[in-house]
Amino acid sequence: MEIPEFTCICPKTGLPDFAVIRIEYSPLKFCVELKSLKLYTVFFRDVGIFHEHLTNRILDDFVRACKPRWARITSEFNPRGGIKTVVEREYRKK
Repeated sequence: MEIPEFTCICPKTGLPDFAVIRIEYSPLKFCVELKSLKLYTVFFRDVGIFHEHLTNRILDDFVRACKPRWARITSEFNPRGGIKTVVEREYRKK
């Protein structure tokens, strides 16, 4: 799944951060409902959060909700201050 218009707020400046969020996963028993995912991502529009923390939080929430065999979250943020950020985190069921 790809969320190309993700937005959140920089916790230092209060300015918007724009990103593409990619979610890849292998379901074990449950699949994510796309409408629920959309509503979940809209929540972050007014949240001040660092890029790394955001990626960790999305993965943790996703794993808690879907209990997948495997999942990867990639957050690709537009440049801020001349620096482009790409954060990736992966989960594998033990």
